[in-house]
Amino acid sequence: MPPTREHISDLVTAYLERHPAEAPLLAPLLRLLDEDAEPTSRSTMPGHITCSAVVVDHDRRVLLVHHNLFGLMLAPGGHVEAGDRSLLETALREVHEEAGIPPSALCATAAYGSLPIDIDVFDVDANPVKGEGAHQHWDFRFVFQPVDRDVEVTVQTEEVSAAEWRAFDEVTAPQLRAKLCASGLDGRIESVNASALIHDGHGRYLLHLRDDLPGIWEPGAWALLGGGREPGDTSIEDTVRRVLREEAGLEPGVVEPFAVELATGTDGLTVPAQVFSAQWNGDPAGLPRTEGVMRAWFQPDAMARLRLSPSTLDLVRRHAQHAAGSRTVAQGGVGGSDRPKAGSTGVPHIVGVHLYLERDGRVLLGLRHPGSAYAGGTHHFLAGHCEQESAVACLVREAQEEAGLLIDPTDVELAHVVHMVDKPGDQPRIGFVFRARQWTGTPEVREPDRCVSWGWWPADALPEPIVPYTRAAIEGILAGRPYTELGWA
Repeated sequence: MPPTREHISDLVTAYLERHPAEAPLLAPLLRLLDEDAEPTSRSTMPGHITCSAVVVDHDRRVLLVHHNLFGLMLAPGGHVEAGDRSLLETALREVHEEAGIPPSALCATAAYGSLPIDIDVFDVDANPVKGEGAHQHWDFRFVFQPVDRDVEVTVQTEEVSAAEWRAFDEVTAPQLRAKLCASGLDGRIESVNASALIHDGHGRYLLHLRDDLPGIWEPGAWALLGGGREPGDTSIEDTVRRVLREEAGLEPGVVEPFAVELATGTDGLTVPAQVFSAQWNGDPAGLPRTEGVMRAWFQPDAMARLRLSPSTLDLVRRHAQHAAGSRTVAQGGVGGSDRPKAGSTGVPHIVGVHLYLERDGRVLLGLRHPGSAYAGGTHHFLAGHCEQESAVACLVREAQEEAGLLIDPTDVELAHVVHMVDKPGDQPRIGFVFRARQWTGTPEVREPDRCVSWGWWPADALPEPIVPYTRAAIEGILAGRPYTELGWA
């Protein structure tokens, strides 16, 4: 059956929350949703719903195809069919049919997710051949990004005759053109889903048995706790914390990025998922359950007997191997048990990298988003956590992702190290502060959910508020000290 009125109404409501000035334009559509006529049927007159796929590549270009019927370069799109479960699926089917791009070659954007970037109304001339009078289309336009840079386009010559990638300002539809030009869309893949590897520090992992219901991702299977990013989430870390809080009542003190996995959603889209790790050692039976059947601890060796996706099992095994290696290093490696220890056990540390850029006696600092999970509304270095990469590689990646700066690893040198703990009992952190002797580019806001601005500040007159260890590191660098400790009793 076609998409429900409730589904369509929810999309329109969410869209108008972002674009309230367009309410008069969509008033006839809202009236149609209250009537008996099927809003997605092409026989419904004087207007009905259509859908388009706005595919944005890494060069801020949009895929347009020449529609033979209209004689215009438009985004791939068309009418809703009975088998389409959602309007987004209609857009995916159309871009597959008209441009040969399957859903698995695309992913949604963090900015829009499953919501339309634009809902436009346009007039359609009468078509005597099809027995259609003049009418209107309410076109729901969904934005997607290619998973790979070199996406193959093969047009279906029956309805379209050519395909072109055009810059945002060359898009023919005025309303869509304005929204694209005002957006930060650049084809960069961002995680739109977050999952949590919850472990107890002793080799057990918390799994969640999903409901066996239609529309559930991997129904009836064991899985990690996780969910999709919502419009109110200020970051992907905010997403995983919200999901853990809402689904299981869990509020771990520290969640660390572990890996980014590519999964397949129920609509066939590729879903980039940020996997975090967090430690907790309570009783799963005591956790509130808002969805799913049950939760339980499992050793990795026992998971092979469960109904569990191979990718999740591989992820758990990788983390277990990583954790075992961390414990071995913390305990001194092979033969390390004979060495004297300052503490009773080895404790894994969070490793962060920080960029120290200085220009004419001024230091580059970013003002973090007020809703950021860490240090909201506070000045801080350009920084990030190491994933499966070296510290310098992490720094180079974060500089490009967060600020559009290109740094050659050979131009990086260690300027300072901060060893800190927020309060006794918290997981310790080691922060490497690297100086880049030269770089290419001007700092720009690439991740507005994390940082709202970049600025150059006098090293001896730093702004307030500022992250305490950022100030301590800068003061240490100016004084020629290589190392700082903070928070240790």
